[in-house]
Amino acid sequence: MRKDNFHLLIQTLLIALTINSCITSDKKPNEISIAGSDTMYYLTIRLASEYMKLNPGIVLHVKGGGSSAGFEALQNGNADICISSRNIRSDEVKTLADNYSAIGMSYLIAKDALSIYNNWYNPVESLSLDDVKKIFTCKSVKWSEFGGREDIISTVIRTPQSGTYEYFKSHILLDEEFCDNALSSNSTQSVLNAIIKDRNAIGFGGIGYQEGVRLMKINGIEPTEANVKNDTYPIVRYLYFYTVKSPGGEVKKFIDWTMSPSAQRIIDNFGYISIWN
Repeated sequence: MRKDNFHLLIQTLLIALTINSCITSDKKPNEISIAGSDTMYYLTIRLASEYMKLNPGIVLHVKGGGSSAGFEALQNGNADICISSRNIRSDEVKTLADNYSAIGMSYLIAKDALSIYNNWYNPVESLSLDDVKKIFTCKSVKWSEFGGREDIISTVIRTPQSGTYEYFKSHILLDEEFCDNALSSNSTQSVLNAIIKDRNAIGFGGIGYQEGVRLMKINGIEPTEANVKNDTYPIVRYLYFYTVKSPGGEVKKFIDWTMSPSAQRIIDNFGYISIWN
């Protein structure tokens, strides 16, 4: 998250506790259940909070757990909307088809500059995409190979249930395996916490998370909103809502609202990039 938005994060954490504390197993017609991506979790909490202010009779429940968990909740009927930082997989489409005779509907909500984080006390500020691949596959193991100290690199990654993990492995590692000794974290905030504590650590995640760490330049380009807009930053991905079928009622109204200028401004202010930019 942008540093000037730190207080917004604290407010959102408090909102998250409130929203999640009212989850029950008996969902009412005026309730919408949302589950999935950790990358999108706090953003969705913020959107849900604003939507409930505008529509006092509507209650939105938001859970994280990762993109895969969101698709599982969608498949099992436990979520109206899956939030995902990756595209739906073919096996997930098949399960939806088997369960509902539908293949799912996707909605592009925002853009994200997938960022590489390192510790502020690390002198290395920039890497190439090939450097990143070498580091996370352990073909390069010392920071001195990139102009840093003679220290062993500590890689911090997400769990396989994460859409960010899947995207990074597919698009950056080109489906090679992560380092065997990589520290696996179940949330982006846990990745940041590990990097803050270890000057030799490196990790990755959404641009919306950045408090306390450096966002490294990739190919000499900073991960900024401007560099996403002008297509110079090399790791740009899309953030999605998924439903089983074309929705109606309150679910459709909420999704339509997320495309509105006011909701897209919230997305911009939160550190992600509006689809209209």
